[in-house]
Amino acid sequence: MTLSVDSPQPGLAALEARLRQDLAWLELPAKRWMPPRTIDGQSVLDVAIIGGGMAGMAASAALNHVGIDAPIFDRAPEGYEGPWATTARMETLRSPKQLTGPALGLPALTFRAWFEAQFGAAAWEALDKIPRLQWMDYLRWYRRVLGLDVRNQHQVQAVRPRADGVVQLDIASPAGPQTILARRVVLATGRDGLGGAYVPAFAHKLPRNRWAHSSDTTDYAALAGKRVGVIGAGASAMDSAATALEAGAASVDLLIRRDDIPRVNKGKGSGNAGLVHGHLGLPDEWKWRIRHYINTQQVPPPRGSTLRVSRHPNARFNLSCPILDVAMIGHEIHVTTPKGVFVLDFLVFSTGFRIDWTVRPEFAALAPHVRAWGDRYTPAAGEEDQELTDSPDLGPVFELQEKTPGCCPGLDRVHCFSYPAALTHGTVSGDIPAISDGAKRLAQGMAGLFYREDVETHYANIQAYAEPEVFGDEWVPAQGVQEPVQ
Repeated sequence: MTLSVDSPQPGLAALEARLRQDLAWLELPAKRWMPPRTIDGQSVLDVAIIGGGMAGMAASAALNHVGIDAPIFDRAPEGYEGPWATTARMETLRSPKQLTGPALGLPALTFRAWFEAQFGAAAWEALDKIPRLQWMDYLRWYRRVLGLDVRNQHQVQAVRPRADGVVQLDIASPAGPQTILARRVVLATGRDGLGGAYVPAFAHKLPRNRWAHSSDTTDYAALAGKRVGVIGAGASAMDSAATALEAGAASVDLLIRRDDIPRVNKGKGSGNAGLVHGHLGLPDEWKWRIRHYINTQQVPPPRGSTLRVSRHPNARFNLSCPILDVAMIGHEIHVTTPKGVFVLDFLVFSTGFRIDWTVRPEFAALAPHVRAWGDRYTPAAGEEDQELTDSPDLGPVFELQEKTPGCCPGLDRVHCFSYPAALTHGTVSGDIPAISDGAKRLAQGMAGLFYREDVETHYANIQAYAEPEVFGDEWVPAQGVQEPVQ
């Protein structure tokens, strides 16, 4: 079930009126209070957000609500921010439908309100999981109804912290090259936003047109009649396998290293308000232990995604099947495993992502200086974890910190509001369940940082404030001591 938001339905119009009333009752957005700043005649933004997906929009909305302007710069065309309508291939979201997501505590801004306004309460009760493209429609509506300033087809080519209290963004835009100055920058760049797709080294033994990562924009229709191998057993592996099968692949072999597919989502079991608000203050050892345990247990693929694959008779689940070697022999890919050699035409690597600043040219000025957890923390024996080692060691407002103090002035003006913040802050910056909590933490923290930086200006404003509330005509001064009336 999908809906175009180009022509709002009567129920949606009523919902939008209610949302406007709710915002008015709450005095949101707050009035602007940031002192304007210019450098060499150029206006300086309060905050610039890189990335217009769910996290970027939630951050922008939360900042607006505390009176801070925060335009978004996104490289995608309007309506195609994030993965939902591009590289994502699942039929539905895995998150429970009732999660409030980026609604920031506003009932009329939830997906449920948006859905029921158009299809009714009975349809909501009948809904199992949220269809992926319908979630994208909701995010498009979210942007429109909040009036967020999203500047599409703006590709950030460099992020340059400066010693004069601003961060410079070099941007390629439809109007040509631009230089943007902002007092702070938020990286809301998604799951792969501080690196890229991970593929094992043996992938490079194969021609690049014979394999893809599950996050690539692959034309699955071209796999019709092909023998396809999918490496992995997570959600993206199932979605890739199902998409290939539905496109007419001759066969799909899932090559699964583990002896069994994970059954229990430990991350879901950890979700509660205590963890959302308490993770940031935990000792390092507990932060690491929790995140490492969830990583090693792995997140199972959704049941629906797995059934989507298994209903095809030409799908094969090969467990205990790690890759030992790959080779091109003639026009065929030969994949050697403990269970024999698989002869394939195409491979899909559903092998996740890595944090690696050096593979993102726009972060070249940051990469040598960002302090990672591995720069200061050594885990207990048996708890080694490369993803956690590479994770940025963030401050309380998601700010990057210097590996060597003084090496990159202004680095702490860049804030990581994407999945790699999870080790420091918990999962409040990339997933649906607690994204509003993370966005509020970011916005409130930034408001505090800005106020402290500008406290002299704000104090001067207090002194200069001269709007009277009492005018002197409310009383008549007494003329000395008066005798009491007899």
